[in-house]
Amino acid sequence: MRRMLGTLFLVLLALVGLVSPAVAGGRRGYTGEIGGAKYRVEVPDHWNGTVVVYSHPYYVEGMPTAIGLANRPETEEWLLDHGYALAGSDFNPRTGFVIEQAVRDQGALLDWFGRTVGRPRDVVATGSSLGAAVSLKLAERYPGRITGVAPLCGPLDLNGTFNMALDVTFALRTLLAPGQDIGLVHPRNPAHSVELLQQAVNTAMTTKEGRARLALAASFANTPGWDRALAPKPADLAGQLAQQVEITSGFWVQTFGPGGRPDLEAHAGGNPSWNVGVDYGRQLAKSSQRDLVEAAYRDAGISPDADLAKLAAAPRIAPDPAAVGWMYRNAVITGTQRAPVITLHNIADAADPANERWLADLMRGRSSDLRQVWAGRATHCAFTASEEIVTLQALFTKMRTGRWPNTPPAAMTAAAKRLPARYQLVYDYPTNTNAQVTPSLVPFTPGVPLRPSR
Repeated sequence: MRRMLGTLFLVLLALVGLVSPAVAGGRRGYTGEIGGAKYRVEVPDHWNGTVVVYSHPYYVEGMPTAIGLANRPETEEWLLDHGYALAGSDFNPRTGFVIEQAVRDQGALLDWFGRTVGRPRDVVATGSSLGAAVSLKLAERYPGRITGVAPLCGPLDLNGTFNMALDVTFALRTLLAPGQDIGLVHPRNPAHSVELLQQAVNTAMTTKEGRARLALAASFANTPGWDRALAPKPADLAGQLAQQVEITSGFWVQTFGPGGRPDLEAHAGGNPSWNVGVDYGRQLAKSSQRDLVEAAYRDAGISPDADLAKLAAAPRIAPDPAAVGWMYRNAVITGTQRAPVITLHNIADAADPANERWLADLMRGRSSDLRQVWAGRATHCAFTASEEIVTLQALFTKMRTGRWPNTPPAAMTAAAKRLPARYQLVYDYPTNTNAQVTPSLVPFTPGVPLRPSR
């Protein structure tokens, strides 16, 4: 990697901060800062005129500082080898619920790209997890610039996701830790609230009655009983409940629960979540996990009716109106972006696949601009690069021709299988394992959104 000469370094410093281009492997790379946000750009020598802008997931403190430009490094490699330029901001700040900053910083990076590299013919906004929602907000903010969107594994309805997190933690506190000092919103001691909820979860897992109540709480976020990308769904009830509670503990208690609330509330200017008026019996009836809950209660020899009555009687939580307004301005997508959209999601994921159904409802009048692709495995963002590549290829064809290519799951899976073995790895978060698998894109209909924001 060769640094720019000092004179050019100083000139660009005044404009965008630290900038460092380098040439390697038939492409030119740039790194630097814009408004305090670090970025990375890679432009192949045979650039085809399209830039793919990648938005990273929700980061917590201590995440690696390298700036990735795709969900998988092999996808990044394939895109560069096939002439696509890649760009990504690390956001300022880079951690927490930074959707407002992410849209701003990615927009500034596109401005920089046009001035420094050249005006692109097409711009694809993509991202994984939180970055998926960022990609859609970016397309809404810049409708004349973004020509395609590829959200991956996203909690697309972010306000609905935080409301479901409140429903889960409200049920855990009410049913498993009544009277304990657990702050669900405006927590005075977030770490202590997380610790008390985790203790309640661990204790509940020791009895059938406790496991049934855990399943009931988890059902309020459509939480599946499958959390392994490299193994099939457990065939037994105990295995499903154990994997479901893994998601509850990590996703709903920590990231979207009291552990993440101070960061969310700092951005939103208060608490944007509520459960006033929520009928938890109705939520259970709508949940994709109703059968698992009923099986757990049968196994325990009890009925959920008494627990639903306790939830109905418990005092509710109201939002701060200004914070709700901030969420709708900055985080809740409208589905009005002009660009075509293709989504990719696992069929079992803590980030509820019903988010895609919610997006489809928003885009009902423009269904020809939407395709949704499903990977037939569990856990969060667990795709092979080959599955990501064929998904992006479908979007590129739509952008180029105005028509979607042949996208039935069997055809897309066959195309993914034709890619080399290095594109057939998948990462399993719960076991921290990266292993080779067979691509699997499948037909799937998600459950209904439980707390839709629109």
